[in-house]
Amino acid sequence: MRQGHLSQYFRGVAAKRLSAVEIDAVRSHQHEINGDGGLRRLLGEVTERVHFTGRFVYVNDNDAEPVVDDGFFTWYDARQRARLERGVERTEYRLYFPDTAVTNRGRVADLLILARMQDDTLLAVVAEGNSTAERQMRWLFGLADLADGFTVRSEEEGDRVRLEFAARFILRQIGVETEDDRGAEGFVEELLHRFGAGFPPTRDFSSFARATVGNVVAGAEPDETLLAWMDREEMLFRALERHLIAQRLRQGFEEDVDGFISFSLSVQNRRKSRVGAALENHLEEIFRAGRVRYARAAVTENRSRPDFLFPGAAEYRDSGFEAARLSMLGVKSTCKDRWRQVLTEAYRIPDKHLLTLEPGISEFQTDEMRSCRLRLVLPKSLHQTFTPRQQRWLMSLGEFVALMVRKGRSDFALGR
Repeated sequence: MRQGHLSQYFRGVAAKRLSAVEIDAVRSHQHEINGDGGLRRLLGEVTERVHFTGRFVYVNDNDAEPVVDDGFFTWYDARQRARLERGVERTEYRLYFPDTAVTNRGRVADLLILARMQDDTLLAVVAEGNSTAERQMRWLFGLADLADGFTVRSEEEGDRVRLEFAARFILRQIGVETEDDRGAEGFVEELLHRFGAGFPPTRDFSSFARATVGNVVAGAEPDETLLAWMDREEMLFRALERHLIAQRLRQGFEEDVDGFISFSLSVQNRRKSRVGAALENHLEEIFRAGRVRYARAAVTENRSRPDFLFPGAAEYRDSGFEAARLSMLGVKSTCKDRWRQVLTEAYRIPDKHLLTLEPGISEFQTDEMRSCRLRLVLPKSLHQTFTPRQQRWLMSLGEFVALMVRKGRSDFALGR
């Protein structure tokens, strides 16, 4: 097990496509998976039934949030009694699991990832077949090829996978919280001293996070800079959140159930809304550093508000301003099916751009984007999570900034 690597959380994983007898409610009278050689490598040879506590997660490209349910697993040799009583040599291992909200969503040909965690619990992730969610799971665990049965990746193989931004992004999608808070406590004290006992406004928080990151040059290295700033803000946010939640829990809720539920929902909603705002805040600073003219959330047709409009709102409203010199950039930390919202936000701009931090989007999704004249922009290091064919079409943030500078160069020359 190596800190900062995949093996920090996983002792090993096994993956396969679900068959009808494993997931189809009509053909699968009891949920059991055949324990082939691959699964035995992960769970071990046993002489009696072994019970694992576990968590089930279902991910696809349509639901905003994964489906999560708790459950258990039973690992056993169905022929153990025959071996003991009649000397039968053959084994027949099976892994039993109960009905859950996740198993009820699963379908034939979905991808099952069965992960043995370092605390010896099991995590079962069911990813919709041929989806972005499946591609992300396969990229994360190095599952380019799948065998007929279980394909297994060992802890030693996990030692070689460093948890960079893309890996941490995917792990958070399946509920595995990564721990990278080195040095955060000192910053939390400074945050509390500067802003008081609460969360500062998102712009102030983003500005503070940028100020704590050294050795980045926003104008010269926009791709690396954006990820460094997002990483730091994520670290600071989680550390401050834990501090404030711990304080609130120490106060207690007594029997105020509604108060507890309201507090819990506020925590979840803050997490969701903060990421998108942080991403836009840091992009705005990168555009400033690159001397790119823009308008943020300017109003266009039907009261739409593109995240960024280039070179500005006045030029967009000016019918005499050449449409070919206009650009827009939608910003979504994750795409899912929400990328289509960008298509109607600026009618004068037929060729649109969308920046996201979501790795490994499926070819089906990116092909549909291309057909809608929407080009995807991602930090350069995330391009590796896409296929070679997709990578030739993707645009890095640095390339996008350079394009906006070229389009606006005549305006800069005029001192506008």
